[in-house]
Amino acid sequence: MRHLDFDTLHLFSVESLKKAGVPENDAEVIADVLLEADKLGIDSHGINRLKPIYLDRIKAGIVNPVTKVDILRESPTTALLDANNGMGHVVSKQAMQMAIDKAKKFGMGMVAVRNSSHYGIAGYYGLMAAREGMIGLTGTNARPSIAPTFGVENMLGTNPLTFVIPTDEEFPFFLDCATSVSQRGKFEYYAKVGKDLPKGWCIDREGNSKTNSVEVLDDLVKGKAALAPLGGIGEETAGYKGYGYATVVEILSSALQCGGYMKALTGLDENGNKKPYRLGHFFIAINVETFQDLDVFKKNAGNLLRDLRNSQKMPGHDRIYTAGEKEYENFLVRSKNGVPIPDSLWEEMIGVTKDYKLDKFYKLFGLE
Repeated sequence: MRHLDFDTLHLFSVESLKKAGVPENDAEVIADVLLEADKLGIDSHGINRLKPIYLDRIKAGIVNPVTKVDILRESPTTALLDANNGMGHVVSKQAMQMAIDKAKKFGMGMVAVRNSSHYGIAGYYGLMAAREGMIGLTGTNARPSIAPTFGVENMLGTNPLTFVIPTDEEFPFFLDCATSVSQRGKFEYYAKVGKDLPKGWCIDREGNSKTNSVEVLDDLVKGKAALAPLGGIGEETAGYKGYGYATVVEILSSALQCGGYMKALTGLDENGNKKPYRLGHFFIAINVETFQDLDVFKKNAGNLLRDLRNSQKMPGHDRIYTAGEKEYENFLVRSKNGVPIPDSLWEEMIGVTKDYKLDKFYKLFGLE
């Protein structure tokens, strides 16, 4: 498998987005979010999504490449923004920064966003807060994917609920995961590399597991398949917990914003034509210093995590991880070796280079 360094991936994203009509400063933001995913080994949300989720949607006219952000309501600790169907990463970075600035003054800040689009890796925005010595929370709704417990219809989005917490270690506590058994982006990555899904991740209209990743992606769009909520199918393994948390995220991403939810987020109109997704997000920053000295908090959080990792291991296992540890180790490896690029993604990048006439990359892809 080929590997590309961080700078090359970042520049490729920026140049592609600029050719698609995204202003340079905004393209830098989007590229930063995509690269953060690749740095941490979250391949489902990195360069892998540049073309199908962002460039193709701009080309289809369902996402505005120029993001106009309106402040609809604002208080000392809260705000409501309208992204006007612009790039989710751009409005989201602005929203989290607003929440952080409010938390610096008043201890906490929360900003909600409506009429947005896919905002990339949720953890990016939590990391913004953690780097400022704050606890960062964020969530977003998404096109329908998850079936409610005892249901088979895809109703809720994969709806990540993300927490990033600073510690005294080299990396923060970093929990960024969908409220489904696995996120839709991983299905897309599996399809791209020709890998089947594990049983129990997805069900058909009869409640049976589906494992063909390519077929599942098509069936999800057609409403013939649904993802299982975190915890799994039914109540035996507590799937109702993931169902409940997905619903919480859906409410906080729509009701506060007076925005769309569930079936309104399919990206298709009544005639099956593509239309804007108009997603909602929320961002919360909590200023640790209003509760405790930051150094004391970070040490206590670090001690807690170290106690977990040092607890008794299961037979056959010599290590316990805490959230964010694997991502940090991925970062160390990829900083040295670059990001792995499977053949299918390499060919996709060649196609983007040709379509957008990215002459800076002709030599890389042997197009000269």
